[in-house]
Amino acid sequence: MDSRLHQHLRAHILFGDIQGHKLKQEKPMASNQIGPVARAWYKWKALRLPWRKRFLVGYDLQGNTYWEFRLTRGAESNERWRRIVKYPRSTHYSSVKVSPQWHQWLRHTREDPPSIEEQHSDVLRRVRMQKLAAEADARWEAKPRVMEAPQAAPAPLLSPATASPLQQDAESSEQTDTVSKEIKEDAEKKDDPWAKAKARAPGETWQPTSWSPTAAKKR
Repeated sequence: MDSRLHQHLRAHILFGDIQGHKLKQEKPMASNQIGPVARAWYKWKALRLPWRKRFLVGYDLQGNTYWEFRLTRGAESNERWRRIVKYPRSTHYSSVKVSPQWHQWLRHTREDPPSIEEQHSDVLRRVRMQKLAAEADARWEAKPRVMEAPQAAPAPLLSPATASPLQQDAESSEQTDTVSKEIKEDAEKKDDPWAKAKARAPGETWQPTSWSPTAAKKR
């Protein structure tokens, strides 16, 4: 009888998964529908009878069931309870998704399993967070970028009439230095005593020439 009931419940759960998939397509917040037969089977498996080694703890919105079990029977066993998750056979292994609340329970970081209301609230919270994030991204995209800001036009060059006083002082000082340098060079050329002494010496202007002998006079 247990095998027939198990097969009947499997078919009922599979039908509920199909109906839940349709509801998810129409309304994303709807969960899988669980009928009264499956609910009664869950309650039966959740009873902690002394001859059992495995007990049903709960289920999630995707149809996965969560269990606690021991390797030895008996309520007085000091063995630690182990926790596992079972997913429907129609679900591919890569498509299995476990919520963070059930992850905490499986890793013994959470004592009590999450309720259906808590799981629904978490789904609503995630949808709201995604909506707020999308709105924030849209506002950010609407703002002008720093790289797209218009570049400022270069400042026009100042004319001599509108030049600053510092520039005028610098230009006048450069002109004064140039004129004084030219005057000094002219004065040095005119009053150079060494040039005068070289010009007065008799041998300063002599230059060697080629030797050309003359014919001797006849006696």
